Amino acid sequence: MQIGVALGLLALIWRAADGPAAARSLASADWRWLVLAVLALSVQTVLSALRWKLTARQLGIRLGAGPAIGEYYLSQVVNQSLPGGMIGDAGRAVRSRSQAGLVAAGQAVIFERLAGQIAMFATLTMAFLATLAVPGGFEWPRWLAAPVAILVAAGLCLPVLLQAATYLPGTAGRTVRNFRSALHAALAARPALPGQIVLSLGTTFCNLAAFTFCARAVGVELGLVATAALVPLILFTMLIPISISGWGLREGAAAALLPVAGATASGGLAASVAFGLAFITAVLPGFLFLWFGPRAEMRETGQVPADSPSGTMRPTASPCLSREQP
Repeated sequence: MQIGVALGLLALIWRAADGPAAARSLASADWRWLVLAVLALSVQTVLSALRWKLTARQLGIRLGAGPAIGEYYLSQVVNQSLPGGMIGDAGRAVRSRSQAGLVAAGQAVIFERLAGQIAMFATLTMAFLATLAVPGGFEWPRWLAAPVAILVAAGLCLPVLLQAATYLPGTAGRTVRNFRSALHAALAARPALPGQIVLSLGTTFCNLAAFTFCARAVGVELGLVATAALVPLILFTMLIPISISGWGLREGAAAALLPVAGATASGGLAASVAFGLAFITAVLPGFLFLWFGPRAEMRETGQVPADSPSGTMRPTASPCLSREQP
């Protein structure tokens, strides 16, 4: 179903947003901007992996920087390849569970992803409020201002609702309190907070910059305000789990929203497709970790690949984590 949804949406957007014009823009794209986009997304992956390492440490899980980056690349390869968009993250949790259990490992993965979304949401909120407070600059159309205002208000209410839920009686309240305590320890405790802020703002900047570079490559110029106000909305659609890695949803949002900043619908479509292709290119090193990771671990443990004359290969549970993992 998700493959069908992605293909169906892309076909509809291709017809509605002048797909041939978008294809011409992609064919004549400036490769230098695309290279910058791939580099920005690669830096984003490294920063995200370091954020996962920091988050996991707060929950009693020790990860090396190298293994964390390798695992993160692997998870992105899976997320980009399979429906759901979270299967690779689930794999990270399963393979890092030995030190503190599956619950803590799962929380580390969830909280790490949440930290990035919080930074992206904060960027959107600040841009939205700033454009409303300063007239004469970026103008929000009525059909867009109301949904964005609702989204911002809902996001700001979530911490209040979480706090209120801690007062629920019985098991429900105890579960929420435990969750809130773990969330605070992972993201907001004094040893972790500065690093979480720096790394999350860094990943947000890299994502926004990469989309802006892709737009520039196909001839769409986005100003700073338009980037901060519109691109987060486009990227948030990738979280909706009805297609593969947001394909179709992201393109539809870009074709609808970028004309607000003066672009054409076809330009928005071309920019989003270029971003999707740059993202796929940026996660390709994950295949290297998948291929070479088990061999490096076998050399450490004395195992021998199957094609070696010395013996046969025994399977390993994780290609990148230390051999302490089960």
